[in-house]
Amino acid sequence: MDETAHAPVQASPGVPQVDVALRVNGARRRLRLDARVTLLDALRDHLGLTGAKKGCDQGACGACTVHLDGKRVVSCLVLAAQCHERDITTVESLSSGGEQHPVQAAFARHDAFQCGYCTPGQIMSAIALIAEGRAGSDEDIKEFMSGNLCRCGAYPGIRAAVRDAAGL
Repeated sequence: MDETAHAPVQASPGVPQVDVALRVNGARRRLRLDARVTLLDALRDHLGLTGAKKGCDQGACGACTVHLDGKRVVSCLVLAAQCHERDITTVESLSSGGEQHPVQAAFARHDAFQCGYCTPGQIMSAIALIAEGRAGSDEDIKEFMSGNLCRCGAYPGIRAAVRDAAGL
């Protein structure tokens, strides 16, 4: 599927515009963007995918974590132009046919969220952590999830959910 962004983008005077083709959740999306637009802002503001949250806008909180070519990234630090012809997976694509992804289901079973703001980034990071084979112990989980902050302190539930989803 090849879609063009539905909203016209206002160009900023003196800032170059770039044409970017992204593969987002399996669909090819074409955008014309200000060259300074981050992947996070392209997803949220231009494609309407609001699962990745804008927390700190400095790469410190992990609320904007998505997968880029199968690897987790904080999307506020990646320019959309750097993602031309690359695969981006967001939390919106995890459920299939009404069924939750196993990590989403584990988060629900273990009450691994309170306010829920960080949850999409936590889930995307947990999926990558498990795929990377780094969920061997609570200490491993704590270390490799340390880039994802939870202001509510739901860390025990998050670690339990990761252990559960990893089959530990």
